[in-house]
Amino acid sequence: MRRSAWLSLCLLALCQPVRAGGDAIVPSLIPQPASMRVDANAAAFSVDASTVVRAEGDAAMRVAGQLNAFLAKAGRTPLSIAARGQGTHGIRLAVEPGSGIPAEGYALSVGDDGITIRASSEAGLFHGAVTLWQLLTQSDAARVTLPAMRIDDAPRFPWRGYMLDSARHFQTPAQVRQLLDTMALHKLNVFHWHLTDDQGWRIEIKRHPRLAQVGGCRVPAGDAGVDPASGTPVRYCGWYTQDDIRDIVAHAAALHITVVPEIDMPGHATAAIAAYPALGTEGRQIPVSAHRGIHANLFNVDDATFDFLDGVFAEVAQLFPGPYIHVGGDEAIKAQWQASPHVQARMRELGLADEDALQSWFIHRLEAQVHGHGKRLIGWDEILDGGLAPDATVMSWRGIDGGLAAARQGHDVVMSPNADLYLDYLQTDSPDEPGGRPRPKLIPMERFYRFEPVPEALDADRHHHILGLQANMWTTDDVRFSAVEHNTFPRLLAVAETGWTPKAGKDYASFLQRLPAWTRRYHALGVGYARTPFGVLLDDAPAAAGKATLQLSNPLGYPVRYTLDGSEPTARSPLYAGPIEAGLPLQLRTAAFAGDNALQPAQRFEVTAASLRSRGNAQLQPCIAQGPVLRMQDDTVQADGRRALFNVAFMQPCWRWEHAPMAGAESIEVRAGRLPYIIDQSEEENARRRFLPARSAHGELDIRAGSCDGKRIATAPLPARPDADGFITLHAPLLRRTDKTEALCIRFSGDFRPDMWVLDRVTLR
Repeated sequence: MRRSAWLSLCLLALCQPVRAGGDAIVPSLIPQPASMRVDANAAAFSVDASTVVRAEGDAAMRVAGQLNAFLAKAGRTPLSIAARGQGTHGIRLAVEPGSGIPAEGYALSVGDDGITIRASSEAGLFHGAVTLWQLLTQSDAARVTLPAMRIDDAPRFPWRGYMLDSARHFQTPAQVRQLLDTMALHKLNVFHWHLTDDQGWRIEIKRHPRLAQVGGCRVPAGDAGVDPASGTPVRYCGWYTQDDIRDIVAHAAALHITVVPEIDMPGHATAAIAAYPALGTEGRQIPVSAHRGIHANLFNVDDATFDFLDGVFAEVAQLFPGPYIHVGGDEAIKAQWQASPHVQARMRELGLADEDALQSWFIHRLEAQVHGHGKRLIGWDEILDGGLAPDATVMSWRGIDGGLAAARQGHDVVMSPNADLYLDYLQTDSPDEPGGRPRPKLIPMERFYRFEPVPEALDADRHHHILGLQANMWTTDDVRFSAVEHNTFPRLLAVAETGWTPKAGKDYASFLQRLPAWTRRYHALGVGYARTPFGVLLDDAPAAAGKATLQLSNPLGYPVRYTLDGSEPTARSPLYAGPIEAGLPLQLRTAAFAGDNALQPAQRFEVTAASLRSRGNAQLQPCIAQGPVLRMQDDTVQADGRRALFNVAFMQPCWRWEHAPMAGAESIEVRAGRLPYIIDQSEEENARRRFLPARSAHGELDIRAGSCDGKRIATAPLPARPDADGFITLHAPLLRRTDKTEALCIRFSGDFRPDMWVLDRVTLR
């Protein structure tokens, strides 16, 4: 082998980008393989519609079929498949059990005589085929030339997971299968399926049919739960039949993905108790919840309840052949147990000191039942309290401390901290983000990428207990499947690379270079990935009379180019390097670029004196420095079928316009919508709510200068209810005038429960 001809990519941070000779592509793979060597001087190999796949054995034939299916899904021509020995050139797939290649690993080589993928297992061969699929879909050409190369690859972690919450909002079986297909192309191998919660029970249990028939339906809060024609309740329903689940589990298995079902308890139990009230601590009929937040409802601790749950586990164990059942164990408020004489008597009978000890006892009983059905228990990190059996696995979500403690105690751990890997936390400040959590912080791509699952404080002899990592897609804040895909992709690529690539082989700058190829793949596959990370954010403000200051940025740090004359930006357009001062009106066109290629179609902004005097909800900031902010979906469906979105600091709803251009303004126009306050809170949380007392029957619009404690500069009375479209428009004259730019605090007085006014747009007139 010529030393100068080969480049090793085992340590990406130490290597320059790979160069391939002639017309051969430069390999751009995510996740980055453990080892990749490209020979720029050796003969390349081209793949087109005439290339034959030689599959050696039944497993290889299955993988060849899957490769073709993924090529077809991406709009490419499938390849011909032949059995062993037919043809001398082409693509060879082979499972070689004695090869010594790790179970999920593979070896891929490209030479002038063809491509060979070898593995010791079908799963490994499948992952090798996915790598080949990425190489073949990197170019739009019908004929793809690959450089001579050698890849030796295997994953760093055995658990590379993605969780989908189907309890809060239901996804169809076809949508779940679509997610599984995309997971497989990211080389993820665990699908954690959150199937039960306060807002819905989504799995059919034959022994207890009301769990799905009753627990699988709820009446949404506000206008979404009322038929506008008849005024009657509208139910939101959905659950998976056992046939649905068998089909989805089989689909996942064919993709070498294990499905881990979650049946959450002893909290998050409202839907189950709505179906069977005797399961609850209070024994009364309650509805399936339409609210978010931590609910007080708990399963009781009677033997009859455990008999009931054992029947549930029996059917779940039959439906899901994987080794785990997830029992939740999180966010169990103990107030109902504390208030129940029956539960307190049971605690005394068991000799338990407090309700935390009772929860530990509860989880231990579940653990025995799960074991009885041949499964291992896994739960959120709260299950650590009180001790666990040695083979219980902990999923650490409240940071990494729970995972660190569990690994030190000898438990296997999956790292899934909410501050790093929760996909319902939004990824950019763009007004085009869907429902989710924009505050207290975003979780952009870089934070996902830089998360390290193995804590530095963990002793080396305990590292093997870190099974891997998992990203969680909670669906509380948006009903749409498009929002699930938007929040998931492309950030799941960062999780995929962390789970697969050796730690020393990770490099964020390299990742960003390889990322644009995946946007083309997503587009071809019909995956609704987020465009916002590849777009341009505009911050515009008045500069002087007839002028504006424009600040542009791309959330991922790609270079931004722009024009001011309405023409489309190209690779030769001005490169943004700092604030731009320009005369009004102007037609700004801008796009982020990777090399000579725009990452998305150009964005168009019309900047005028009038546009500088108006701000939409997503362009404003919450008034409070701390506390959660939600991007909440309107309960009213508009005429175009859409729902408005509002950023709301729900403990103290108020909005801040940092640099309002007050010069010449005589009045303020505010468009506001109304939302049901759908957040369940504890007494402690409720006591922290803050609102301005109303001075009239229905409250007032209240606008102050500088801060919410500043001087009131505008006010207007609120009506009893919004207009038919769910909105109102208020006009308030300014009580004082100024030529200065100043901050405005905008809020609505009165208690915001059970319904709250939310700001949609504010305009200076």
